[in-house]
Order: sequence, then C-alpha cells, then structure tokens
Amino acid sequence: MRRAHTVEQVRAAEAQLMARLPEGALMQRAAAGLAYAVIDLLGSAYGRRVLLLVGSGDNGGDALYAGALLARRGAQVEAWLLSDHAHEGGIAALRASGGRAVLPSERASALSAARPEVVVDGIVGIGGRAGLRPEAQDALTILEGIAVVAVDTPSGVDVDTGELDGPHVTADLTVTFGTHKIAHLVDPAAAACGVVHLVDIGLQLPQPAIEALQPEDVAALLPRPQPDAQKYARGVVGIRAGSAQYPGAALLSVAGASSGLVGMIRYVGPAEVADRVRVAHPEVVGAGRVQAWVVGSGGGERAGDELAAVIADGVPLVVDADALAHVDGPLPADTVLTPHAGELAAMLGVDRADIESRPLEHARHAATTYGAVVLLKGRHTLIATPDGRVRATTTGTPWLAIAGAGDVLGGLIGALLAAGLPAYDAASVGSWLHGAAATLASGGGPLVASQVAASIPAAVRGLLDR
Repeated sequence: MRRAHTVEQVRAAEAQLMARLPEGALMQRAAAGLAYAVIDLLGSAYGRRVLLLVGSGDNGGDALYAGALLARRGAQVEAWLLSDHAHEGGIAALRASGGRAVLPSERASALSAARPEVVVDGIVGIGGRAGLRPEAQDALTILEGIAVVAVDTPSGVDVDTGELDGPHVTADLTVTFGTHKIAHLVDPAAAACGVVHLVDIGLQLPQPAIEALQPEDVAALLPRPQPDAQKYARGVVGIRAGSAQYPGAALLSVAGASSGLVGMIRYVGPAEVADRVRVAHPEVVGAGRVQAWVVGSGGGERAGDELAAVIADGVPLVVDADALAHVDGPLPADTVLTPHAGELAAMLGVDRADIESRPLEHARHAATTYGAVVLLKGRHTLIATPDGRVRATTTGTPWLAIAGAGDVLGGLIGALLAAGLPAYDAASVGSWLHGAAATLASGGGPLVASQVAASIPAAVRGLLDR
C-alpha cells in the first residue's frame, strides 16, 4: 500500500525520531537519499553541474547537505540562496566540500557560467503555503527548461490538500522522505510532482490520510472462486444501462462486468438493446435475482425510474452517468456513485472548475452528503467514504480519456460488488484494474473502451501470477 500522511502527522513522527537520534542525523539521512536520487537521475556525479534553489526551511538544509555530498563526489554544485535565513550548517558544509553559495547580488555573475544539468528545488518545505514569492518565480523563469528535482514536494503546492493557488514548481522528480504526502497522490498538485521517489528515514507513522493500492494489495482483495464454486455462489450482477438512443452504453457496461470475476450477468433494459447485448455477450441472461446492480449509463429519460427500481431491491449498487442526476434519498448499503467532475458539480451545485481544483474536498463532501462511496473520476481517481477514508488510483494512461470508459468501469465495479467485495474495496479494486487494463490495451498508443474491457482478464492474470 502506498500511504500518504498529513504535515502534522509527519512533523509529529519526525519529532519522536529526532528525540532518539543525534542532532542533525535525520537531515543527513534525508540529504543522502536526495543526493543519490540526483546521481541516479544524472547517471553519474563527477563533472555534472547541479544548481540548488535554497529557501529558509529544513528542505533547504536537505538540499544544501545533499549538494555537499554531490560536491564531494566531483559534481559542480552551486546554491542560489533565496532567503537571508538559509540553513547555516548546510551552507558551511557545501562550501567546505567545494560548492558555491550565491547571494542574490552575486547571481548575475553566476549566470555567465555553464547552465546546470539539474535544478534541486529546496525553496519551500512541507510547512509552506501554496504559491511562490517573486524572487523564487524569477529564479525559476531564468532556469526554465532544465530538469527539476523537488525536495519532499514541489514548492508552491498545498501539501495537505493537493490544491494549487498561484505559481509553483513543476518537477520531473520529487524525492520525499518517510512517507508520501497528500500532494503526491491528489491532483492537481500530483501532476506537478513528476516521478515520486520515497526515501525511508525510519519514521513510525499512524494511519494514513490517503492510500493508493499497489498490485499486491489488489491481488489480496480480488475475489477468487473456491474449489467447490458454482455460478450463483460467485455472485450475480444486474445491469440496467443503455437505451434506444445509447445502446453502446449497455454493451460496454456488460463488457466491463463480463470479466470472469462474477458468476452471472443479467441485463434488464429495452428489448432492442437486450437483443444486441445477447448477440455480443451470449452468456448474459435476463431478469432475476442479483447481488448487485449497475444503473445509469446511457439510460437517458428512463434513468430515474431505473434507479428507483434498483434502490427498492435493496442490494449493493453502482450509480453512474444519467442516474446520478436522480440521486436524492436514502441509498442501499454499499452504494458506489461514480461521477466525473462535471457530474459531481451538478450534484453539489458548484462549478466544474471548482471540483477540478479541489477534488479531495469535494469527493469527501459528496461521500458525507449522500452516505455512499464516491468515486470521482480523474487522472488520479479518488474514492471517498462517508467516514473520511480516501484512496487514490494511480494506474492508467492519458489514452483512457475516451467515450465509454466509464461504462466499462461501472460494470466492473458492479461485478466486484456482486462477488462480495464491500463498496470501498470494489470501487478501489475496480478503478485500479480499469487503469491497469487500459495500460495493457494501449501499449503506449490509442485505444477504445471495448479494448479496455477485453484486457481486464489479462490484468487480473498478471496479478495472480505474481
């Protein structure tokens, strides 16, 4: 499991560890991890040109001590001091190792030298506010186009919310210490982190604020048939999706459910759509008892009536697309709502841009408001529960931004619900598998939603073979 903690949690864990360690030992651990990450990025240290942007926080100290280590390995290291209160011990260590610390008044002469190969962002630590001061913005403008390694988090992002408010660093690599931070997993800040490398510094941490499933976690949660399994025991999922206007939604929802993770699929919908479903998926049967429903995709004007019918059934439920507009009253236990930003904006009565700029806040608010698990689709999909738990999905590819992908996802989550997973796990596992299947189907290039559905079994096999 990838775990992300709040700044307060990290600070408390650091204080406990520092009380047991010699003074400065924790910073030296972080600095060493940072320096070796920079060496890995560059491929070597000797003769490489490294520039440090150093503010007044502890991560400025991390950058300076890392710079000292790099200088001892033969790198040409220069630090631009963006504050009068930069870490004195770190400055002394850098200079003693042959590096150079440059004051703002000396920067003009420094620019005449060869441009650095990498910039280390030690401007603002995890306790800083969102946004950057003008002197930091000016330095970044001068250095535009050079690879950036951020210390802990990119300077200027809101660490505890993943929000952006003003100028910020966009990193190619972020080296973080002890644990991931919320900004590493939650957009829009996560998109500014680049690749995130975690350095273990020995922190003892409480339960995380946010989690992200990893392959071993998904494998452990996957429902698997017992030796004496039969189709009804493995679960039956019902699909109420599609319409004469949008028959493809039914086909894709059924395709997402038809991944081998559930014993039977029932389709209930317009006769002309049902005929097309049976041609494409001859294993699908008609109305009857189910352990979970999927409703809403392509439902059009009938979506409200379909939602009311499945709510009355009282079984776990996935509500998607057109049916989301009709969510109003009490929902069955283990209900999953699967809006994208525009749909959630309509449900909460806010602007879409506000959802996209503050997805974590709105996903949590929606989960509390509706008393259901809310899966907010995005580059990093968020799954939130009414009691405040959140998971982020980090699998997938930009090629997955295609029509019909959400229909496949809804069917897949419904199958996992019917197979017995609780709503939070079904939504989390379904989202992870959906992204992994898209990556397999894409192979680095374009794809369509039906290819995602067809690749789900291969994604599952890859987990079972681990």
